[in-house]
Amino acid sequence: MSLADLGREAARDAAQDELRRQEYLDAQPSLLLRVVGRVLRELGALLDRAAAAAPGGLLGLLALLALLALLVAVVLSRVGPLARRRTGSSALFEGSAVLSAAQHRDLAEQAAGESRFADAVRERLRAVVRDLEARGAIDPRPGRTAGEVARDGGSAVPAVADDLRRAAVLFDEVWYGGRTADASSYAVLVGVDERVAAARPVPA
Repeated sequence: MSLADLGREAARDAAQDELRRQEYLDAQPSLLLRVVGRVLRELGALLDRAAAAAPGGLLGLLALLALLALLVAVVLSRVGPLARRRTGSSALFEGSAVLSAAQHRDLAEQAAGESRFADAVRERLRAVVRDLEARGAIDPRPGRTAGEVARDGGSAVPAVADDLRRAAVLFDEVWYGGRTADASSYAVLVGVDERVAAARPVPA
């Protein structure tokens, strides 16, 4: 029987039977390749639609994406962790007035009461430094970093060396590492401050 003698239904069934043969099944791409191909086609269609809607076509779309990326970078450089890193300095007292340990503790408590825990952490560490300076454990020095406080203070008061290192790491993580400070972060600094205040410096 020739194909001309077959009806529409019979011809369809014959074609389906032919396509079910193993050699045709073996020639088909894998499921993964079919999925990847479909995703790439969808992405291509999406980019084509976006390019058609954007002024200037594809080049206009690329320019808009570049402008958006630049805008995001500018915003992140003004606020958040990037803004803190942008200063290029980790000095603990940079630009701050000379206050006593008690005054820094008051500022820390005020900041904590307003849920500004990053500021509270900083002010409490500043209180620790002023306390060590007032007792002659370390020399007053502008521009000292948290790490230098831990090193110098730990040498002068070995009993709290680990506490000072912990406080310095926490400060750096909050102010330069992007870590979010909370009430527990501030509680660590309060404990360090109290232990430092109760410890006696080693005589030089």
